[in-house]
Amino acid sequence: MASTKSKQSRRVKPAKEPPEAEARPLSAAEPVEAPPKVPALPPDVLDQILVLQLLVAWAGEGKTDPPRLGWWRTSLVDEFGGEDLFARLMPRTWRWAVLEAARIAARTVDAAARSHAADGDQLLSLFHFGFSIDEQLDDRLAERKRSTEDPAEALPDLALTRKPWDPARFAGWLTSLAPVTTAPSSVGRRLKSEPPADPVAMARMLAAAMAPVTDRYPAPHFKVER
Repeated sequence: MASTKSKQSRRVKPAKEPPEAEARPLSAAEPVEAPPKVPALPPDVLDQILVLQLLVAWAGEGKTDPPRLGWWRTSLVDEFGGEDLFARLMPRTWRWAVLEAARIAARTVDAAARSHAADGDQLLSLFHFGFSIDEQLDDRLAERKRSTEDPAEALPDLALTRKPWDPARFAGWLTSLAPVTTAPSSVGRRLKSEPPADPVAMARMLAAAMAPVTDRYPAPHFKVER
């Protein structure tokens, strides 16, 4: 009979614990430089820019009767279009609401034009002054809208939107705003001069550069180095 060998118990060696990592003090995070903040613009400055934006937004509509410039396919500031709808939905603020909606349509078309440029973030337009100023303009328009005051009474230049459409008169108004020189670009019309520090002067130049008017939105813009 074969002798049985006793099984020797195997001793399991304890696993070595990893060496404790040496505690090191966390280095302070490097401060991140915040972008320069544009100071708050006075209300009258914001109003002057808004007038230019709203008049161009009104003139740029193309589905109105009669059609205006046709830069955006909307009929918001129109008796049988947006005005009829908004007057029923917002009886106290509809006159502001239709202008605001036309401005949104204009901003959408303007943003689409700037998106074709590789350096689109370096372009300034009548509907894009940079986040800080754009936000102030939105807030000012909302404030005007809440007041329920008639737009043509609050900002008398907006009375033009109540008059019959006259393309020659509108083109003449554009050219009267400021002298400008432009050059063609992949986006539209690039203003050759440097953008002025005064935002109202910049807005007037950008609006003036929309003349001569064409069938397509001319997308006037300044290019700035960031």
